[in-house]
Amino acid sequence: MASELLSGGSTVAGTGKENGYHGDQQSLRLRRAPSSASNHSAPRFDWSPSQEDEVEESRDIRSLPMPMALKRAVRQVQIMHIPVVTSWQSWKRNKAKSLQWHKDNVQGFVAFFALWRKSLNKIGGNFGGGVQSFFLFLRFLVVLNFLSFLLLAGLVLVPSVIFRSVGDSAVNSTGYSEECMAYDPNPQGLEPFYNYFLDLLSGTGFMEYSYLFYGYYRNTMVFGADFSYNIPLAYLFTTVFYFAFCLICIIVRMGTAARVAVATGGGAAGGYSKTVFTSWDYGCQGDRATKLKQKNVHYQLQVDLEEERIKREAASLTLCRKVFLYSLRFFLTLVTFALIAAAFVGIFQATVFSQSKSGEPGFRGLFFEYLPSIVITVGNFIVPLLCDQIAVWERYSPSTTVILALLRSVFLRMVSLGVLLITLWGQVTCAGHVNNEKCALCQYNHAEYPCWETRVGQEMYKLAFFDLLITIAVLALIEFPRRMVVDSCSNNSLVQWFGRQEFLVPPNVLSLVYGQTVVWTGALFCPLLPVINTMKFIILFYCKKITLFNNCRPAVKTFRSTTSAFFFLVVLLFGWMLAVAVMIYSMAEIRPSMSCGPFRFFPTMWAIVPTTFQGLSKTTQDFLFAIGSQAFSIPLCLFFFVLMFYFIALASVYGKSVTLLRNQLKLEGRDKQFLVKQIEQLTRKLGIPKDQMEPWD
Repeated sequence: MASELLSGGSTVAGTGKENGYHGDQQSLRLRRAPSSASNHSAPRFDWSPSQEDEVEESRDIRSLPMPMALKRAVRQVQIMHIPVVTSWQSWKRNKAKSLQWHKDNVQGFVAFFALWRKSLNKIGGNFGGGVQSFFLFLRFLVVLNFLSFLLLAGLVLVPSVIFRSVGDSAVNSTGYSEECMAYDPNPQGLEPFYNYFLDLLSGTGFMEYSYLFYGYYRNTMVFGADFSYNIPLAYLFTTVFYFAFCLICIIVRMGTAARVAVATGGGAAGGYSKTVFTSWDYGCQGDRATKLKQKNVHYQLQVDLEEERIKREAASLTLCRKVFLYSLRFFLTLVTFALIAAAFVGIFQATVFSQSKSGEPGFRGLFFEYLPSIVITVGNFIVPLLCDQIAVWERYSPSTTVILALLRSVFLRMVSLGVLLITLWGQVTCAGHVNNEKCALCQYNHAEYPCWETRVGQEMYKLAFFDLLITIAVLALIEFPRRMVVDSCSNNSLVQWFGRQEFLVPPNVLSLVYGQTVVWTGALFCPLLPVINTMKFIILFYCKKITLFNNCRPAVKTFRSTTSAFFFLVVLLFGWMLAVAVMIYSMAEIRPSMSCGPFRFFPTMWAIVPTTFQGLSKTTQDFLFAIGSQAFSIPLCLFFFVLMFYFIALASVYGKSVTLLRNQLKLEGRDKQFLVKQIEQLTRKLGIPKDQMEPWD
């Protein structure tokens, strides 16, 4: 009796699958009774060759949901089956197999030599996917900065070194006073040894007039019979292409992260099902690999269950408690914005005071140089810490808490960097009043900023360098002593209550985004900043790894790595947009320094483009005019619009298909639960012991 009920249920489920559950999806209890002739629950295989099999490669047997004996039989039939194909089809199949084989080998080779592959697997096994996503994000930034350095070095640095004493330089045709050309950063006479150390920290002295900063590059133009190279034009276009290259890398990685988030469902239920049924790696060898994988699965389940618990608690709140909770959240949001506004005021005052004290000798002058960086670092440390304590009272889910912490911190860090730049530009341009006494002669404050681009590059250099120093100092002076105190004072209840620190992903991610934003902002004024940031991130990786395994304990509240990886890139995109705004304003609005740099004799940096365009041949000008004309641009825009709408429609269709399949899976799950209940009721009615029942499978 039980077997008949099971066979009937299999038939109905199969009927529902054939219909695709279009329209109204009825449950098993409301469908018509199954036919007695439909008692076929075993898997079947279509042995007849179809037309698609003659054209395309047959489906991999290993991916088919069939018993092993049936797969062996199918394999034997495929071996005996010799299709009649043409020579072109045979060559096409062999070529496809060869290309796939080479593709798999290349992917395996690249995966074997992936940067920090073993370390990342160990981190994910011990601390979960959330912490691992931070280190994956760090590796992405290391590779991005290194490739960016190769781009800038190949198109700007190396040609500047080669053509420095060969090419011709543009002459002063602006008619401005020679006072605007005065700029001599080289120190005069003998310097104490400790001054070189101070210059290394602040980017002044022997480092100021070097290939590290904008002011050392000349407006060299090399012309020959078959070769010409324009250093100013290469400097400008390389910087623009550098930003475009970074944007493409971010978008590609965002697409990959979004596909993973969609595949896992983007929620706790989808992640829980994926973890339970498909997370185990049967290729694990040895106790160590097995334990790492067990820990990884444990943390993934912990995240999903925590999300579900908080959702149930939020759904059970009464109306009065909901009103109180939303009012509390609104008040705490105002408190966080007040803290952020106080940090902005402090950064503004510190920048103004630092610029007024520039030029002081010795360590006192170094302190004044680093004062804006110190205030920014202190504000970025204290304000997010207070916001994290406030977030405890807001009672959001772990993923929402992470997102809010990232948004608040990124707003603080990005706008604090903007406050620093606006303060600097206000002093360089005399707050926009070009007719001011300080700016009337050279159209910018030449007396205090003879090469203002180098000064901005120095500020970005100090921010990047100081961030690395703070990370190493915290590791050596706070994290290791805290771990030693906790380990040595095991009987002290107060010390054990503090315990070892947790590795908090949001502040660490914001530190990376902030460091990368500083590099993008200073890339126009400090071309070698990407390679400095590459070395900085490599050192940062090993510092974070050491403190993670030696000083940290697993986080009590973790979060889902699939959604966080996508949001990390969104935050990084905000930093890129800020840096692009800085670049556009610097190129189009501010007068370049007339005493340094490749654009010294142009009214703006972008003026090199129309000037160079006028020197092109008539054919090239006509071609560029044709590309920029409406006859070319309008059809191109229409084509991109059609392509964009096509992908939007395709994504909509895929989204509906995914939703339909999820509903189908839920319905099949309810059907199975209904069948199990019917079997239990039938068993109780007939009085059949459970140990005498036939196995269901």
